Amino acid sequence: MTYKLAGALAAATLCLPALARADEGMWTFDAFPSARVEQSLGVKVDQKWLDRVQAASVRLTSGCSASLVSPDGLVLTNQHCVVDCAQNLSSGSADYVKDSFLARTRAEERTCPGVQAEILQTITDVSADVAKATNGLSGGDFIKARNAAYARLETAACGTDTTVRCQVISFYRGGQHKLYRYRKYSDVRLVFAPELSAAFFGGDPDNFNFPRYALDVGFLRLYEDGKAVRTPQHLTWKARAPLPGEATFVSGNPGSTDRLLTVSQLETQRDLVIPVSQLQRSEMRGRLIEFSRRDAESRRIATDSLFGLENGFKVFFGRQFALNTPSLMDAKRADEADLRARVAADPALAARIGDPWSEIAAIQKVYGDQYLRFRQLEAASGGSSDLFNFAQILVRGARERTLPSAERLPEFADARLPLLTKQLLDSTPIDAPLEQLELEFWLLKTREYLTADDPVTKLLLGRESPEALSAALVSGSKLGDPAVRKALWEGGQAAIEASDDPMIRYALRIDSEARAARKSWETQVSAPTEAAAARIATARFAVYGDKVYPDATFSLRLSYGKVAGWTWRGTEVPSTTQLAGLYERATGAEPFRVADRWLAARDRMKLDTVFNFVTTNDIIGGNSGSPVISAKGEVLGAAFDGNIHSLGGNYGYDGTLNRTVVVSTAGATEALRHVYGADALVRELGVR
Repeated sequence: MTYKLAGALAAATLCLPALARADEGMWTFDAFPSARVEQSLGVKVDQKWLDRVQAASVRLTSGCSASLVSPDGLVLTNQHCVVDCAQNLSSGSADYVKDSFLARTRAEERTCPGVQAEILQTITDVSADVAKATNGLSGGDFIKARNAAYARLETAACGTDTTVRCQVISFYRGGQHKLYRYRKYSDVRLVFAPELSAAFFGGDPDNFNFPRYALDVGFLRLYEDGKAVRTPQHLTWKARAPLPGEATFVSGNPGSTDRLLTVSQLETQRDLVIPVSQLQRSEMRGRLIEFSRRDAESRRIATDSLFGLENGFKVFFGRQFALNTPSLMDAKRADEADLRARVAADPALAARIGDPWSEIAAIQKVYGDQYLRFRQLEAASGGSSDLFNFAQILVRGARERTLPSAERLPEFADARLPLLTKQLLDSTPIDAPLEQLELEFWLLKTREYLTADDPVTKLLLGRESPEALSAALVSGSKLGDPAVRKALWEGGQAAIEASDDPMIRYALRIDSEARAARKSWETQVSAPTEAAAARIATARFAVYGDKVYPDATFSLRLSYGKVAGWTWRGTEVPSTTQLAGLYERATGAEPFRVADRWLAARDRMKLDTVFNFVTTNDIIGGNSGSPVISAKGEVLGAAFDGNIHSLGGNYGYDGTLNRTVVVSTAGATEALRHVYGADALVRELGVR
């Protein structure tokens, strides 16, 4: 009863995060506050510990985190991080999303199309190089020089070594630049993924809530030259319950946060960006639900897209709610006023910094004027259509690769081409009805936002309707065949110009307008914003020193916390749930239906085993699949969600309420052994 009441209260009223304090956050491995951790949690984190955790932490290019958990390249992540792979491997006769996937031998492990795993090797500060290259420049010249510097630094660091990937990442909104060198693995194979009903038990009603009873785990394996990779640096899987108050660490790749945005930027997010995206998610959700009701096959192919859409809708609902609440914005205004006052009190610093806050505020008018055009033509062009995405990459890649690497669009620079090529050429199933739905919706919303009389709308549609044009483009295109894509990619500009594929012809037709929207945005919005934000970063360093961590950038971070529940309006929410609670919560109807194999295994399992638990670690989207690690370097679970209070965590963190939701190794081991009969996998994890 306590559980259900707490969940209902949390869902009814979203609590807002406090501003992030110095002793919290998502720290880079080269600036981790070990002394502060020892003072706060009483545990020692030395360089040897950090090196080991870094070497075992994995970034998946699908947008998730993971970790090595055996000496033979076995990788732990979430089911929802491998569901796209399971979907791609499925067919009308084998639905691995609905029914689960388990490779009982290495020979049965299946390659995940388009997925690459990356392990961070080194971090190098290249801020001085980037600053020198961009000094005195503005607008388009600034963007061009910065991109060229990135390309040059990435190429110099990685050269022609095909086993590594180099990436320059901007921190503090352009105030710092670091080169991350990764060991990459392009052959990633699926080992295990439970059925969706187990991984996402409770569905959208339980999403971002606690208590939870979800087996949101997935296992992959890294291969190279056809053999499983040896990974002696793996973490230790420990099939034990977490202890109340136990110190925990989350090592992963948080996607993005906006904790360092100015007040005027937050207002733009609140008043323009989030409302537009939410309106589109809401309408598309309805269309996908109707699509999934056509027949069993439509439901199968829509499942992954609908899951992602509903999850995103809930995330941005939380963000909108946070930004619409005066207390958060008042706190942000006070924080900004404090920094500005400290700068003003130091004449030398004030002369060096100027007034970047007012500059960014002025840019917001330009932002508002250009946003819809930039979003529809470039940032979200084609909706989620894979066929359109393939066509755009092929069309742009043919042109960009004729230029020196430093002069190309960043995504086509030499250091970034291998991953782009893999994602383009890997065999990925194309579901034509879903493709048409995605493309049609994009065309409909673009016409709605830009109006039917806009010259760009006329270019996009001609005399066709969105419905008829999307149907013709999808039905006539052969880009679903990876051999066709390969021939066009290798054939270059000549092959593209000679192609009669309707999707290629369409991408060619609209590319100049899309590029123009991008150039205008980068010149008038991105460049001046980054230049001003860099000066705010300089001010932060001068005033606060190194006590401020950077916003998340899908780069490796380490957060620290402990196992702990929370209290909300007088109700205590315990830190753990047990397997028994799954059966108590089950109703037999979706989304609270327990799979038959789980019902059959009930009497074989220890029902008092901890299933899910919560910690005070600070995470955000992108941390999905991150290992939750003890002070001894043991894996206690995999992070898969946050509680309802964490939805405002994009703008700040409140350690009294924000919680990371974790599937425990103890519960996962019990399920692997007794529900799935995955004895070989359990043995590989070191459980006897």
